[in-house]
Amino acid sequence: MAKKKKETMVEEPVVEETVVMEEPVVESPRVEIKPEPQKPKWEVRDRMYYLANNMSPLTLKLKTSNLFWYDKEKGYERQIMYSRNQKTVFVDEMKGVIRPGHVVFADGVLYVPKEKQTLQKFLSLYHPHLDTIYHEKDSVSEAKDEVENIMEEVEALNIAMKIDIDMAEAVMRAEIGSEVSNLSSKELKRDLLVFAKNNPRLFVNLVSDENIHLRNIGIKAVESGIIRISQDQRSFHWSSNDRKLMTVPFDEHPYSALAQWFKTDEGMNVLASIEKRLN
Repeated sequence: MAKKKKETMVEEPVVEETVVMEEPVVESPRVEIKPEPQKPKWEVRDRMYYLANNMSPLTLKLKTSNLFWYDKEKGYERQIMYSRNQKTVFVDEMKGVIRPGHVVFADGVLYVPKEKQTLQKFLSLYHPHLDTIYHEKDSVSEAKDEVENIMEEVEALNIAMKIDIDMAEAVMRAEIGSEVSNLSSKELKRDLLVFAKNNPRLFVNLVSDENIHLRNIGIKAVESGIIRISQDQRSFHWSSNDRKLMTVPFDEHPYSALAQWFKTDEGMNVLASIEKRLN
């Protein structure tokens, strides 16, 4: 019998798996990069300049040389001037022959067409007298101011139409004094509307003043002879018996002080008595 061959068992090598632990991914916080504010672009257009404080002399010659402008980027002052044949206002950048130019306001106004860009930039960007001796006309800003003025006027007129006759009298007394006593109701209403239209901000301030009505009562009481104010305007007294009502504090307006006093306990009683006599 043939002998069976002995089977040889070959063991396969055991490969150990290495487990790699992944580190958690941590997202870095987002940093928002804000865009740098851009400088307003220079607009090529006709420009109008006018003298400050409504000045309108026949002619006024503006200084155009021996001027300096601080350059933030370079960190020092640079000499500037207006030259008719140069494309720059900076003396250190000028080339060749320099022909100084004149800038003259006629009747307080100077018109510079868009073709004269060097002169416009000299006046609008670099001249040290901008917004002191003269201004550049800004149509957008002027329109905004005009709208605000119109809105103030409308608000004042609306208030003037609604307030009662006593408040109207109080407001106008603050404006024109004792003359208001001689006005009829129609005249008073007319003058009130004119006042609101011509000076809307002051009108609204007066109407908003909580003491103006009390001041008016005090003035009317003095005019009617119910109470009197001393010659030195430092105290108020009953006219009937000369009893002192109150002393005016130092450096205060007499009727403003009286209006404040009317709010005190003693003053409220006197106020009630005065109102009865006025009615």
